[in-house]
Formats: sequence, structure tokens, C-alpha cells
Amino acid sequence: MRDYYNIKINLPGGIASPGYLKDILSAAWEANVRKVRFGARQQLLMTVHYEDMRFLESDLKNLGIFYEVNTDRSPNIVSSYCGEEVFRTGQWLNASEYHSVLDSFDFDPQLKVNISDSNQSFTPFFTGNLNFISSPEPHFWYLYVRLKQTNTVFKWDNLIYTNEIGRLAKVLEECMLSGECIDEQALKTAVEERISYVFQPATQDLELPSFTLPYYEGFNRYESRTWLGLYRRDEEFPIEFLLDICLLCLKTRVGEICATPWKSLVIKGIEDQHREAWSNILGNHNINVRHAANELAWQTEDHNADGAELKNQLIRYFSKNDTRTFGLCFGIQTRAKSEVFGSILIRKRPLLRIGELPLFSVYDLYYTENFNPNSRNQLLFEKGLFKIHLPAQLERLCRRFNNQRSKESLKTVLLSEQDDAKTAVKLVKLVHQCPDCLTVYDAEYGDILSAIPPGTAFEDLPASYCCPTCDGEKAIFLPVELSKSTYSEPA
Repeated sequence: MRDYYNIKINLPGGIASPGYLKDILSAAWEANVRKVRFGARQQLLMTVHYEDMRFLESDLKNLGIFYEVNTDRSPNIVSSYCGEEVFRTGQWLNASEYHSVLDSFDFDPQLKVNISDSNQSFTPFFTGNLNFISSPEPHFWYLYVRLKQTNTVFKWDNLIYTNEIGRLAKVLEECMLSGECIDEQALKTAVEERISYVFQPATQDLELPSFTLPYYEGFNRYESRTWLGLYRRDEEFPIEFLLDICLLCLKTRVGEICATPWKSLVIKGIEDQHREAWSNILGNHNINVRHAANELAWQTEDHNADGAELKNQLIRYFSKNDTRTFGLCFGIQTRAKSEVFGSILIRKRPLLRIGELPLFSVYDLYYTENFNPNSRNQLLFEKGLFKIHLPAQLERLCRRFNNQRSKESLKTVLLSEQDDAKTAVKLVKLVHQCPDCLTVYDAEYGDILSAIPPGTAFEDLPASYCCPTCDGEKAIFLPVELSKSTYSEPA
């Protein structure tokens, strides 16, 4: 018999109302749970002792809350809503649009579904099987599909209307789980036979921003209010602390608490007059904020203390050596079939096995193509590293990224300088100048005072031509290369 059970409760889109979260946490407290975690797909996670399990299950069922025990048959719907407003993108996508999408789901998906703003880089784009990404056209979305147990992502032909996402996702899931749609064309044919939906042709290709993880912790101003980001080094949040947060949200009319894919929380809409109350909660529970940015850019597997411990060890090495990690994010994978998000991936595997017992673990280092964490193409950097050698090799890989970034920047500068040089060549023109008074003869304009029409080349001027200013002879004029920036053209 198990001593403990792992409980997972989905928070669709990473959104929970304070009242809903309070009910769950109160039930967990009664079942002697003292800390909870938030998963990489924005779920609520907790570990319950087997003797308390029946009490928790009874309370959750009475509350009508769906949960899973030691399974993940219904992966949560991931969304970028947690960054909406606070990391402004200037797009049409807003809170009501996210809620419209989530409300269109009248079922619990068994496939991974991602709902993403195309102008942000806070949440992943392609870690789902069905990846809906906002398009430049208001209320329409790109769809990128990844068939089960494959690493290939393909683009759907049309843009999907907001209110149709749930219906289409349900049909896509039915077709993909049936086992009959083994490739892109078979899936598209099957869907067309089953459903008609509102769409429009995709006239533009999807353009994603380069990855830069915004700093998501601590108190931060936006517009006339404040948002609070909460990160825990051990990934565990005390229930007493979270209950106080829920109560303060209810008291100050903060309607939502958002979980992020980085296993952290974001609370938006804090009014200035309540800022001190929020600070007091952090102080009362000894909650620290403003950790180093390189500590916030890690993703580990759910229910995995080994990954969290390795993360902290590597962070300490980075801090000691002052390693630059800006522009990178890291994922630690200790289980073969799990998935983590990162531009650099650390994979643990057993060097030897005796039956089912793994012995002498080693680590493989991978990085995604162009260090883009949304790329599905992973490249091997080093294989079979012992744990003691992992930090130094990881630093080497960080240096490779920084060198590559520097070379790309230098190349951009050089290309820009070459373009400027080409432009300069186009702007240079040949004129003739009197060396005595510096008067210029420009063939483009001729010499109206001497009755020379525009377009007359200097060579075609009569030998008797003289400088209109000092009467200098044509023979003394000198050819001069003149940039347009150094002279004014007549009106």
C-alpha cells in the first residue's frame, strides 16, 4: 500500500477564484496537508497521507471539485492569461477574450491544449497537442497540431474564431484519440467530415517574438495598480499563507489568482490602498521576493524533489561563478516520458540497470535549435555526464549561447553598415566646382543665369562657359564627388 498519494486539481487556463481556491485549501488542511505546489501546466498539486486520503476525497466530492490521484489523464488547459495586462503586448487579446475561449470548452480535454498570445514569451507555445495562438486578426487564432507521441507540429489551414475553439478542440481530440488519424491529411479529412465552424483564411504567417523571460516576481506597477509575483525556491507554498491570500483577495475584491508555467503565482489588480496589507502577509509568513532572475528561469517536473534539488545546486554554481544566463531558460527531465520547457534541457538517465532498479545515473545536455525554447528540434551538446561535471558543462553551453548571440549582433551591425555604405554610394554625385569661389556646376540643374538648360553635362558646355560668380574659365573647374547630405537642392 502507498504511504502517500499525489493529488492533481486542474485550474483551466491557470485561473482560480479566491473562493474556489480557499475551499480546496481548507479541505486539504483538514486532511493534514500543510503545503501545496503548482505544476508546469498550471495545476494545483498536493501530496496526501493514505490515512487522510478518504477525508480529502469526501470533501472534494462534496465541493464538486474534479481531481486525479496519481494520474494525469486530463492535462490542464495552459494559457498565457497569467501575463495578460502585466506584460503588455498591445494586441487585441484581453481578459474577456481568454474567458470566452475557456468557456467554449464543455469537456475536460484528454489532450494537452495551449491558449497563447502570440506577442508574449512568458508561457510556451507548442508544448500542447492543440496549440491555439492569437493571430493579427481580432478574435481569430492560428492552430498548430502535434499528434500524440510525435514531435512534429503542423499548421492548420485556417484561422479559428474564438467561440469555436472548444467545439473544434473536442472533435480534434475525438479524431486523434480514435487511432485512425495517423497523419496530418487524415486528421484534416476526418475533421471536415464531422464539423463546420467559423473560420477565415490565414493571410499572414505566424511571427513569434524572440524569447525573453520577463521578471515575474515581487510587487510591480502597471497602469494605476500593482501585481504581485510569488516564487518559492522549493516550489512549496504553505497552505496557511495561501489561505490568508485568498481571504485578502476576497476582502479587497481581487477576483483571480493565476498560476504560471514556472510554478509560481501572479495576483493582479492590487489597489494602492491595500499594498501595505499585502506586504504584511508576506512578512507574517516570512515569504521572500526578488530572487535573482537566473533562478526564475527553470522548469522541473511535477512531484519531483530530485529535479528541484538539482536546480538549486546548479543555481548556486551560476551565482558563485557569476554566469550570464540572460535569454535562456532551463528544463530538468528525470523521467523518460515527461516533458519540460526550456532552451537548455538536462536529462537524467541510468547508466546501468539491474532489472527495474536504475544504478549510477548520468546526465545528457541538449539545447534547442537557435536556443529557442519553443523549437521542437533538440540538439545534443554533451552525453553521459556525471553529476559533478554537469555545472561546468552547463556553463560552457551558456557561453556558447552568449558567443552565438554576440556573433549574430555583430553580423547585424556589419550588414547595417554595408547597407549604409551602399546607400551612401547611391547618394554621391559628381559635380564640377570652381576652385576660386567654390561655385558648383550641377548638370542636374544646369545654369539658368547662363541660359544652360537642366540636364546639360559639364562636358557638353561650350568652351566659352565661365563661372557665373567670378568669371573663372571652364578649364579651371575641378570634378568633385558631392553627397546629397552636404548640399541643399533648390526648391
